[in-house]
Amino acid sequence: MDEIVLDSYAKINLALDILYKRDDGYHELNTIMQQIDLKDRIIIRNRNKGIHIQCDNKDVPLDENNLVYKAWEKIKEKTGINRGIQITIEKKIPVAAGLAGGSSNGGAVLKGLNLLWDLKLSDEELMAIGKEIGADVPFTIMGGTAWAKGIGERLTRLNSFSGKMVLLANMGIPVSTEWVYKNMDLKSINKRVDIESLIRYMEEDDLLSLAKNMENVMEAVVIEKYPQIERIKEDMIKFGALGSLMSGSGPTVFGLFDDEEKLHRCKKELEKKIPNVLVAKTI
Repeated sequence: MDEIVLDSYAKINLALDILYKRDDGYHELNTIMQQIDLKDRIIIRNRNKGIHIQCDNKDVPLDENNLVYKAWEKIKEKTGINRGIQITIEKKIPVAAGLAGGSSNGGAVLKGLNLLWDLKLSDEELMAIGKEIGADVPFTIMGGTAWAKGIGERLTRLNSFSGKMVLLANMGIPVSTEWVYKNMDLKSINKRVDIESLIRYMEEDDLLSLAKNMENVMEAVVIEKYPQIERIKEDMIKFGALGSLMSGSGPTVFGLFDDEEKLHRCKKELEKKIPNVLVAKTI
């Protein structure tokens, strides 16, 4: 096999709490991650040596700052196999948007090289490697719906929450996760996100209760800099979303819908103000 093509799926956070800053500099998280069918396409080809990355989005780094580069390096380090690859990224997931696009690409390359090079690594082994290149990478390998703790790597698979209608609105302004963490005042968070109740709503397939109680403690600091995020959330609700939340470190806002007609009406209204409005479903 000389070439493999993979789908690289985005994720949203249905809830996100930051408990404290750890001694290792990372933050302890409590979050529900949900994969959605918005996806990039990753094409991996063997080559004699080195790595060559190409992408149809100019905002994507083509060097060691890209997690696909780190994935290739880490696989070589772990297996002792020193082969070259060419990676083509056909980008649909917005960049620096709180949707784990870069992490998903890195996870896809780990899975792809496992198949392309016939490494026979288990998902658990791939997830352990993924943790070393990015906190969200293990989830992108596992997929589906998960309760995540630690830096996002301690994953508990939840019952499937697939087939739910999601509308995504992205302003086209990249937001650095590092900047968000740096500017957060953790002492000002006096109410913890009730993750257990949200999981119960999901298990009961109570979309309305879930949507109305979703929370993300990162919202406050990002909305302070980009108040339009709050307006997007308000518009989502106004035009029929059951609930709306910023995903991850933002700035993408999503809404959960139970009515396809309302979803497309909301999309039409938001497109008057926002450059990137996308329809997706949970998977």
